[in-house]
Formats: sequence, C-alpha cells, structure tokens
Amino acid sequence: MKYPVKVQLAEKSRREGLDIDNLPFGKTFSDHMFVADYKDGAWQNCQLIPYGDISFAPSMMALHYGQSVFEGMKANISTQTGEPVLFRAKKHAQRFNRSSERLRMPAVPEELFLEAVNSLTLIDKEWIPKTAGSALYIRPFIFASDESLGVRASTSYKFIVFTGPVGPYYPKPVRILVAQKYVRAFPGGMGFAKAAGNYAATLKPAEIAKEEGFDQILWLDGLEFKYLQECGTMNIFAVIGDTVLTPPTTDSILDGVTRDSIIHLLKEKGINIEVRPIEIQELIDAHKAGELKEMFGSGTAAVVSHVADISYQNVVYSLPAIEDRKIGPMIKKALTDIKENTVEETNGWVTPAVSTILEKV
Repeated sequence: MKYPVKVQLAEKSRREGLDIDNLPFGKTFSDHMFVADYKDGAWQNCQLIPYGDISFAPSMMALHYGQSVFEGMKANISTQTGEPVLFRAKKHAQRFNRSSERLRMPAVPEELFLEAVNSLTLIDKEWIPKTAGSALYIRPFIFASDESLGVRASTSYKFIVFTGPVGPYYPKPVRILVAQKYVRAFPGGMGFAKAAGNYAATLKPAEIAKEEGFDQILWLDGLEFKYLQECGTMNIFAVIGDTVLTPPTTDSILDGVTRDSIIHLLKEKGINIEVRPIEIQELIDAHKAGELKEMFGSGTAAVVSHVADISYQNVVYSLPAIEDRKIGPMIKKALTDIKENTVEETNGWVTPAVSTILEKV
C-alpha cells in the first residue's frame, strides 16, 4: 500500500472475561482503531493504534457545522475457513465517498479505506462473535478538524475506523408509527448520505413514537406526506400479494447496501420485485383487502427487521405472524448464510480479510 502506516499494538487485550456472544448493540469496542489525517491536500499520518480517546479543540469545525459522515459494515467468521470475511466492503467504501462528496469532504482512497477495514478485522478477529445474528460491527467515519469558526468547508479532516462485537439490532419484530408531522429528508437535501446530522434530526420524533408504544417511525416524503421513504434507520420493503415493493433511492433515501443485496437476491430467486414509489394509502388498501402479507426493514445493523404492525392516522394495522411469512425470513436466512460463508456465493460479495500492513508487523 502506498500509504505508510505506523502500527502500535495494544499491550493487553480487553477481550478477556467478556461474553461477546451476549452484548448489547454498540456498547463494547475492540482493541484497536485506525486513524489518518487529511492535511495540505493529502492523506497522511496513518496509524493503527490501540482504541482510545482522541483530543480536539472546542473550535473544531465538525462540532459547529456538521461536516461528519460515517459507514456501518460487518465482518463474520467464515464457517468454511474459520477466518474473518467481509460483506460488500467495496460498495461500502464507494457509498462512504458519495456521502463525503455531498458534504464537501475529501474522498478516502478506496485502497486506504479497505486496508483500514481489513487490518482491523484481522487484528481483532478474536472479537468476532460466533452466535447467530451476531457479527463484528465496523464503523468508519470522517469529520472536519480545522480549528476555526466561519461557515465554510474545512481544509483538514480526520478519518477513523473502529470495531465492536454486536448482537441483533432489533431482537424482535418492530411496531412502527407512520410520520404525520416530522420529516426525515427533502429533495435536494442530503438524505441519501450517511451524514451524522441526518440521524440527529430523527431523534425527537423517534422518542415521541416510543412514548406512544412504537419502536420506530415510517417516514413519508416531505412534500405531500404521501410516499414511503425509510423506516427508522432502515430501507423499507412491503409484500403485497406475490410482489415485493420498495421505494427507489433518491436524494432523500439512503442507497442501502443490504437493500441492494435483497433486490439482487429476489431477482435471482425469480420473485416479483418492483422498485417504485409506494403510497401509504396503497399499503392501507392492501391491508384491508388482505393482500399486505408482510413488511420489513433492511440495513447493515438490523439486516432484516420484521414489522409487526403499523399505525397510521390513529389506526393500528397488524401484519401476519412471522411464521406465516415467506419473503422476509427467507431473505434474512439467505443473507446470513452468505455473510457467514456457509453457501456458495457467486456475486463476489464476500471477501476474506487480508492486510498488507500486518504482514510487515
């Protein structure tokens, strides 16, 4: 790799004594992290070091003007080789840079992004859980690091990757409340980017939904409150009759890697899939006609999260029991089998973790 990397290994692992197969999502982190700086128009000062705190000035621009994006990916242990494997790592790298470009931040070269992700996965492979539904979660992120006030793009940035063992994000089917007041994203905005600010805007309405007994919000478009966008932090799918529906990605909807994988798998299996605008009234009418067979969200953290019921205009519409569903459970198993390398995979989605950095250590 053309980017020299300084490696400092942790003196002692924090893994000892942890039951990583029974941990809450996003609370425990592995031993190492990767850090790089963007200065003078180039990426430099690359380091693989022990996981720990970082220091910054109160005037750091990311804190004031929101130049910050992230990715979420996972690594599993291959049941065939016993070694770590990554799922669609290149696609995550590409989406990371699309998000960065929208917020006027420099691209992280794909080689550097993948080397960081692969090296961390390998060096902390003992942190990868082996129970069903669990994985090593990988969090790459970038933020503006200029110490300056004034609304402009920063000239310096920091790229960091860290990892942590996780279990299922939603351990049970979710209840969702259809948004009637709040909006996640508008056309022309940055809803398609994994920008930190996008998620901050969802916190208050999500809290209101939980106070009313729901787990998440089904977001509608901001112009007419008519068309489905996303469900919480997930892309959304609905099965009406024998057809699977999902909204098209726009500048208001995240181009989910899991979403893209599901669409591909459905086509491979010969299942009807339509990518088109979906009106909320179409779902309600389908439910009344007995044709709304299932709904599920998709995302890296959740993979596939079944929807138990939806509430729209103060009416709750319950969906069939999980054991009576065909598409969601089948797709979730198919994705899990691919990620864990238990089946032959022909799309090149699963790659073994390899590192040129660690070869020299």
